[in-house]
Amino acid sequence: MGELARHHPQELQLHIVEDQEAKEANSSLPTSIITNNQATIIPKPKNFGWWIRVALYSFLVLSSQSVATLLGRLYYNKGGNSKWLATLVQLVAFPILFLLYFIPTPKDRNNPNIQMHPQAQSQSQSPSLKSLALVYLSIGTILAIDCYLYSLGLLYLPVSTYSLICSSQLAFNALFSFFLNGQKFTPYIINSLVLLTISSTLLVFQSDSEDPKGVSTGKYGLGFVCTIGASAGYGLVLSLTQLSFRRVIRKETFRAVLDMLVYQSLVASVIILVGLFASGEWEHLGREMDEYELGKVSYVMNLVGTAISWQLFGIGAIGLISDVSSLFSNSISAVGLPIVPIFAVVFFGDRMDGIKVISMILAIWGFVSYVYQHYLDDAKLKGQRNSVGGDEFSIRWPQNAPNARVGE
Repeated sequence: MGELARHHPQELQLHIVEDQEAKEANSSLPTSIITNNQATIIPKPKNFGWWIRVALYSFLVLSSQSVATLLGRLYYNKGGNSKWLATLVQLVAFPILFLLYFIPTPKDRNNPNIQMHPQAQSQSQSPSLKSLALVYLSIGTILAIDCYLYSLGLLYLPVSTYSLICSSQLAFNALFSFFLNGQKFTPYIINSLVLLTISSTLLVFQSDSEDPKGVSTGKYGLGFVCTIGASAGYGLVLSLTQLSFRRVIRKETFRAVLDMLVYQSLVASVIILVGLFASGEWEHLGREMDEYELGKVSYVMNLVGTAISWQLFGIGAIGLISDVSSLFSNSISAVGLPIVPIFAVVFFGDRMDGIKVISMILAIWGFVSYVYQHYLDDAKLKGQRNSVGGDEFSIRWPQNAPNARVGE
């Protein structure tokens, strides 16, 4: 009290105002707990900027996926035969992403001021090079296998059938997210998963398989199995990516997301290049380009366009994982898949029968169900915020665990 009494009244009032402003500024930050095992963030209600980012990422996923899939089918239809090359173009364009490293971005929009307990500080810093290398190598290897399976599926299936089967990836992602990321299943999410699963399995019962270019029944079945396997692999990649951000990388900045995309693509590209040369397909690429029905220029433009489109898709998918969840990212991808059959009917003459129409409707319905669950979660979060009159929520602290708080 004696120290305060020596301050001029105006200075004392200024200190009080500054303290109040500091508290208000800190209250706008999310609250976080850091223990020995993980960092748990209590999220705020989504702001306008969050919705803009999610809309942009969703547009990239929907548009790029459609363009890349159609160009991949065009490659096969007009004389392309190299499965390894069709796989390589899905990943090899990642060097163009290096330009994004020069874009100035906030250091960390989610965790701007983490004050740590001294005992937990050493465990919450940047992950070791060994840990990052293990993450990139494992996810990159799975991604390479996954992309090769997708190439086989697209080779032996009509593009419309292929795209609708890929909707099953959401069910696989939900399964992996349940075990790896603690994903909770609400009635709306369960409804979404059931609808999307039925949407893809309906295609098994088509009366006319519409085999492309006289593909045998055996190869058609192989394409179906490969596409299902690729969908499972992609769901696993998304879940592992989310797990890596939460347990290993422990930050979701633009730089961290970009690093994940670049390094896993590098690993996968190297593996696919080895497969291309080991299989001997590289020896026939020159003749394949000469015999391409649309000409050499169109051959190169097709491969370049496919490569760029898949990189834009990757940016959108990883961005949705960072801002929402792997399940939401996969649901956006799943609802975009029924868009492709519409273009397939126009450009490739695929038949849109009753089963495919029902499959499309179920896929869109499932996506809407999942988005509605996110709307309910956000509305509930806003209600909790208003009930306590602030941005922070009460938290139960784990006993005997080093911890830290953000925003206090």
